[in-house]
Amino acid sequence: MVTSGHPGAPLGPDLAAARVLVAGLGVTGRAVVAALVNRAAAVTTLDANAPGADLQDSADVDLTSVDLVVASPGWAPTHPLLVASAEAGIPVWSEVELAWRLRVDRAAGGGPAPWLAVTGTNGKTTTVGMLTSMLAAAGLEVAEVGNVGRPVVEAAVDPSVDVLAVELSSFQLHFTHTMAVEAGAVLNVATDHVDWHGSAEAYAADKGRIFERAQVACVYNVADETTRRLVEDADVADGARAVGFTLGSPGRAEIGLIEDIAVDRAFHTHASDPGRHSSAEELFTLADLGHLAGPDGRVAPHVVANVLAAAALARAHGLSADDVRRGARAFRPGQHRIETVATVSVPGGSVSFVDDSKATNAHAASASLAAFAPGSVVWVAGGLAKGATFDDLVIERRDRLRAVVLIGVDAGPLAEAIDRHAPDLPVVRVDPGETGTVMARAVAAAAGLAKPGDTVLLAPASASMDQFRSYAERGEKFAAAAREHSHDGE
Repeated sequence: MVTSGHPGAPLGPDLAAARVLVAGLGVTGRAVVAALVNRAAAVTTLDANAPGADLQDSADVDLTSVDLVVASPGWAPTHPLLVASAEAGIPVWSEVELAWRLRVDRAAGGGPAPWLAVTGTNGKTTTVGMLTSMLAAAGLEVAEVGNVGRPVVEAAVDPSVDVLAVELSSFQLHFTHTMAVEAGAVLNVATDHVDWHGSAEAYAADKGRIFERAQVACVYNVADETTRRLVEDADVADGARAVGFTLGSPGRAEIGLIEDIAVDRAFHTHASDPGRHSSAEELFTLADLGHLAGPDGRVAPHVVANVLAAAALARAHGLSADDVRRGARAFRPGQHRIETVATVSVPGGSVSFVDDSKATNAHAASASLAAFAPGSVVWVAGGLAKGATFDDLVIERRDRLRAVVLIGVDAGPLAEAIDRHAPDLPVVRVDPGETGTVMARAVAAAAGLAKPGDTVLLAPASASMDQFRSYAERGEKFAAAAREHSHDGE
């Protein structure tokens, strides 16, 4: 890692004298406007779909009257307004950058609350939730903020907050320039959002921005070489450390598993301790995560990896092993993340129905499928592919599958990958024409294909907006259909 002694170097206009254009007036944009009251000279809002916005058309923006643009995450850097702003020398900030600039001192003293931040293609929300649970177990007032949930800027100006657990998307990181987290983690990097970033390389580089100016630790995935490279390329504060997490036995400066025990070989003792490289500290056991197990009683490997990443960030903040263990035990995951929603008794055993609607891309679906025994999954998949390909997914996880039920108006690419790499696999295509009943029909088809001991798994590997308002609604429809099917079987 490259070191830098100047985190948070000045950039852009004097905010108190700035005329700010807020591009996008959704949840994030409204929080930005609220934060800028009495903090900026003038605020103008722009949003084509928000009736309360000052401007609806970016063509009406007079950039000669703008000193700063704060763009919501949905605004790609190729948007004509943002391109014109850059060409005119007008800084473009994310809400996260604004939040960093507006941080207030903690009421308890000691300056602004430090940030512990997480990014990655998949697993961000679970990891931040687990980190929040660990910090709360230590008695800290923690704000869980970012990509899903409370805007970062709201917590940044709240003096009662002790520490921020921040989930960051690549969109948010792109226009973030001076943030200097106490510790940051990149969980994994798989090709995603290429249409927004322009290339897979640009997408990965934006993920890596989370490490820039990091103060204590850069947490990376030992199994993902891209995350290691992002740490190596980062310009960090003097003394910041690279800390890996692994499902295997941890090496030096890593947190990992020795059989069923999670151990710390990074923060277990002081750096000056001559015995640090031959010692470790127990953090928790897999039994402590039993409440996160799937229907077969096992905790999915990617869930364990998320817990290890959260533990690394918590330890970077100084939490004890006991705090980490108690937080891991107390954590309860959000909905639509490998959630068993129904169990149906059948002759010879039972069939479980598991909702992982949050698995909206191939990387996430692969991790989800890996949690189950070979040949035991009837996979409900498909949706809006967004140009993605699925060959690697099918090749990697063919062994887990008994059958596939395809949903969605854009299931062709997934169907073609199955035909190429698993032509003997039973596949049922649900007619997308009747959107209102699609999930009921999918569940009925999947139940007909399942055998005793199998799992019907919704892990779509695709976005939901073709037939549902969100991945959450898709998961709710699946759960409702599964429960209805379980009642029918009584």
